[in-house]
Amino acid sequence: MANVTDLQSKYSKLAQEYSKLRAQNQVLKKAVVDEQTASCSLKDELKQKEQSLRKVEQEMDSLSFRNQQLTKRVERLQEELLLSESKSKKTKVSLQTQSVFDEDLQKKIQENERLHIQFYEADEQYRLQEAQLKARLDQLEKESEQHQAVVDALNRKYTDAIEKLQNDKALLEVKAQTLEREAKDCRIHTEECQQQLRKYQSEVSSQLKHSSSVIQEKVPFNDTQLSDYNSLNVPLHNRRHQLKARDVAAQALGFVQSLVSALLNLHSYTEQRVHIYPLDSSIEAISPVNLKFSQYLHENASYLRPLEEDLLQLHHSITEDGITTLETLVKLQDFSRSFSSYSSFLQKILPYQLQSLEEDCEASLCTAALASKNRQLQKDMKKLTAVFQKMKSYVALLALPSVCSDAMCQSSASAVFTQMSACLHSLHDAATELSQHYSQKASLEQGLPTVTQKFHTTNECLLSSLASLTSSCGKMATFFSNNLDFLASCPGYSPRGGFLNPQQADSMMENKRRAATYMSTIRKVRSESVPYREALANRHVLTSSTESREGLMQQVAQSQEKISRLEQEKEHWLLEAQLGQVRLQKEIQRIAQLEAQITTGGPAETHSTADSPEPVCADAPEPLQDTSVIGMLTVTPCSESAADLESDLIKHHYMIRVSELTTQLQLCDSKAVHFHAECRAVAKRLAMAEKSRETLTEELKLAHQNITRLQDELSTTKRSYEDQLSMMSDHLCSMNDTLSKQRDEIDTLKLASKGNSKKNKSR
Repeated sequence: MANVTDLQSKYSKLAQEYSKLRAQNQVLKKAVVDEQTASCSLKDELKQKEQSLRKVEQEMDSLSFRNQQLTKRVERLQEELLLSESKSKKTKVSLQTQSVFDEDLQKKIQENERLHIQFYEADEQYRLQEAQLKARLDQLEKESEQHQAVVDALNRKYTDAIEKLQNDKALLEVKAQTLEREAKDCRIHTEECQQQLRKYQSEVSSQLKHSSSVIQEKVPFNDTQLSDYNSLNVPLHNRRHQLKARDVAAQALGFVQSLVSALLNLHSYTEQRVHIYPLDSSIEAISPVNLKFSQYLHENASYLRPLEEDLLQLHHSITEDGITTLETLVKLQDFSRSFSSYSSFLQKILPYQLQSLEEDCEASLCTAALASKNRQLQKDMKKLTAVFQKMKSYVALLALPSVCSDAMCQSSASAVFTQMSACLHSLHDAATELSQHYSQKASLEQGLPTVTQKFHTTNECLLSSLASLTSSCGKMATFFSNNLDFLASCPGYSPRGGFLNPQQADSMMENKRRAATYMSTIRKVRSESVPYREALANRHVLTSSTESREGLMQQVAQSQEKISRLEQEKEHWLLEAQLGQVRLQKEIQRIAQLEAQITTGGPAETHSTADSPEPVCADAPEPLQDTSVIGMLTVTPCSESAADLESDLIKHHYMIRVSELTTQLQLCDSKAVHFHAECRAVAKRLAMAEKSRETLTEELKLAHQNITRLQDELSTTKRSYEDQLSMMSDHLCSMNDTLSKQRDEIDTLKLASKGNSKKNKSR
C-alpha cells in the first residue's frame, strides 16, 4: 500500500510538471507568433523602402537626362560665343544678346551644379538607407532563425518530455498493478507456508517421539560422545560448501590478478618517472638515491608474480570432492610467504621513495604547492606500506592452522577475517587518497616550463595505474565484506555432534578417491594383444621395408647425379652439332667455289694449293681441343677462316649469355625496387597500425573503465532492489504478525465473551 501511495504521489507530481510544461509551451507559441508578425511588418516596411528607392532612382535618371541636355546646350552656346567673338564688328544689339546668353548660361551652370549636388546627396542617402535596411534585414533574419531554432528545440524537448512522462506513467501503473498482484500472491503464499509449517511441526514432533523411543530401546551406547570412537565414523561431505569455496577462490584470484597488474604498472611507471624527473638520465646522471630506487623498482615483478601464481595453485587445490578449511589449505602458506616478501619489498623501497620525493621538493622549479603535495604523497606511501604490513600479519595468522591444526580456534579465525576486511577497506582508502593527491600533483606539474611529452605520458600512465589500483582495492574490499559470513563460518565437517580433524577427513577423502580409481581400473576392459608369430612377421616386414627404403634413397641419389651428368653432356653435344653444321656449310661453300673455278678453266694447281686445306692438313698436327664452360670446342690450326668462324661463334654465344644475364640483372633490379617500395609501404602500414593500435588501446581502456563503472552501477542498483525486496518482505512479515496478533486478540475476546455469558446464565 505504501508503494501504491508513493506511485500516486509521483503521478500527481508528474501531472503538475506536465501542466507547467504545457503553460510554458503556450507562452513560447505566443512569442513565436509575435515574432512572425513583427517579421511580416518589417518585410512590408522593406517593400515600401524599395518602392521609394525605385522612385529616387527614376528621379536620378531624369536628372541625369536633363543634365546631359544642359551640357549639350552649354556646348552649343559656347560655340556661338566663339563665333560672336570672332566677329568683332557687331552692333550693340548683338552685345546685348550676348550678355543675355551669358546670363542664361550662368544660370544654367548654377542649376547644373545644384542638380549635381542634389544627385550626389540623393545617391549617398540611398546607399546609406540601403546598407541600413540590409543590415536590419540580416539581423532580423538571424533573429528569426534563432527564434525558430529555439522554438523547434523546445518543441522537441517538450514532446520528448511528454512522451517520457507518459511512458513513466504507464510503467508506474504497470508496476503498481504488478506490486498489487505480488502482494496478493505473498498473502496467499504466507497462508500456505503457515499451513505447511503446522503440518511439518506435527510431523517432526511425531518423528522425534519415534526416534527418541527407538534410541532408548535399540541403541546400546552413543559413540559420538567420545572423540576416539567418533573419529572412526565416516565424515559427511558438504559439496555445497566446496562449490562455494571454489567460487570464492576464483573471484579472489581475479581480484588479486587485477591488483598485481595495477601494482606492476605502478612500479614500472614510477621507475620510468625517476629516470625523467627531476633529472633526465639521457642528458645527465641522476642522483644515487634515484638510481638505487630505480634498481629496486626494476625487481618488482619477482615479488608480485609469485602472489598470482601461489593463489592460482591455491585455487587449483580446492576441488569438489575435498574438504576445505584453514587446516587443509596447505598452499595458503606459500601465498603467505610471497605476500610477506612483497611487504618486505615495500618496506625496503619506502626510504628511497621518501628521499626521491624530497629531491623533487629540492628541485629549482618546485613550487610551494608542489612541495605540499609531495609531503602528502610521503604520508600516503607510509600509510599504504603500513596497511600492507598489517595485512601480512593477518595472512600469516590465516596460514598458521595449515602447519599446526590447534593453532587457532574458530572465534579467533572469525576475528581475523573481520580485521582482514577492515584492513582491505583501509587499503582502499589509502589508495584513493594516493590517487587523488598524485592527480593534483600531476596537474600542478603540467604547468612547469620544462615538461616534455614523455614526462606528460608517464604521468598519465601513473594516474591510470593508480586508478586501476583504487578500483581493484575497492572491489576486493567489497567482495571480502560480502563473503565475510561465509569465510568466518564453520564449514560443518563435524558429523554426529563431535569434532573431526579436517586433515583426517582429507585423508579419508583421499582413500575414497583411491578406491574409486582402483574400481575403475578393475572394470576397464583390456585391449586384445597381438600374437607373437604375427608380431615377429610384422617386424621382419618392417625391417625389410626400411632396408628397401634406404636402397631406394641411394638409387634416387645416383639417378639424380646421372641426370645432371647427362644434362651437361647434352649441352656439349648440342654445341658440337652447331659447330658441325657450321663446318658443313663452309665445305658446301668451298665445293661450290671449286666447281665455279673448274668451270671457268682457271689454274687448278694454284687453286688447289691456295684454297684447298687438304694438302696442308696432311702434314698438320692433330687438332687442338679447348675445354671451357661452354663445352669442348675443336680448333683446327690449319684453317684460319675456321678459327675466325669459331671465335665468332664463341663471341656470339657469350654475347647471348651477356644479354641474358643483363636481362636477369634488370629483372632483379626491378624486383628489388618493387620489394623496396613494398617494404616502405609495409613500414608505413606498420606505423599506421601502431597508431591505430595505440588509439584502440586507449579506447579499450576507456571501454574497460566504462564497463567497471557500469558494473558498479549494476551492483548498486541490484543491491538497492534487493534492499527494497527485503523491506517488502519485512513489511509483509510485520503485516502477517499484526494479523496473527489481531486474530489471537479476537479469539481471546471471543472466549472472554463466551465465559462472561456463561457466568451470567449461571447466575
